[in-house]
Amino acid sequence: MDTMRLRLDIAYDGTDFHGWARQKGGIRTVQQTIEEALSLVLRDDITLTVAGRTDAGVHASGQVAHADVHPASLEQRSIEGDPGRLVRRLAKLLPEDVRVFAVEEAPEGFDARFSALTRTYVYRVTTHPAGALPTRARDTAVWPKPVDLEATQACADALVGLHNFAAFCRPKEHATTIRDVHSFDWARVSPHIYEARITADAFCWNMVRALVATCLTVGEGRRQASWPNGLLLRDARAPEVPLAPARGLTLVGVEYPPADQLAARAEATRAKREM
Repeated sequence: MDTMRLRLDIAYDGTDFHGWARQKGGIRTVQQTIEEALSLVLRDDITLTVAGRTDAGVHASGQVAHADVHPASLEQRSIEGDPGRLVRRLAKLLPEDVRVFAVEEAPEGFDARFSALTRTYVYRVTTHPAGALPTRARDTAVWPKPVDLEATQACADALVGLHNFAAFCRPKEHATTIRDVHSFDWARVSPHIYEARITADAFCWNMVRALVATCLTVGEGRRQASWPNGLLLRDARAPEVPLAPARGLTLVGVEYPPADQLAARAEATRAKREM
């Protein structure tokens, strides 16, 4: 066996990270931080592939990544047969705002990005005039006006399904903006505090924050209920669609098919993205 694929389950507070993806110039990112810690432990160059690249300021409690490592590296570090031992070792090296909660050998065919069936995000926002509670200020966005929950949910309902979400995405060359949103539900969790939970096969750049802001804009009465229907007919980013603040957004889960379907799912997804 030349390499062994490991699955990592990851959580982080994205406030002080410039997003997930490694960048030039030593900018602090989640990927760079974890890769450096893993490389130090295993004394090997480690590269992570992630289920969903989060933007600057976005958090995760259910992020998933994979890394291909040489079994010899595990043997030399006395963790052969139990990659889970990496959890404690990484905890000693990683800063407090990022944690790897599980490490295990991935099933054959597993790809953290392409094998995924769905990603789920939660967006937390307050409309209280005083803003967020100090103890939740890092993961709670502030919306400046009250919203009507019924109107907000009706807007979300209009966005569920298989659509071209070009109006809600920052353009990326040769990338499709067709996505299948499985569910989009809003709830009032306490006075002035709302949470939206959205699940889709995948999301394009800035899509969740744009969808959330669209719902809140309709919910406050600034736009008509029919607005999202028109946006779904657009084939380019709509400049009138705002972005909700990054701090309210958390990736909470990634769903995968059974082990015997992982490779087929990855192949189908990769072909779709390349097309």
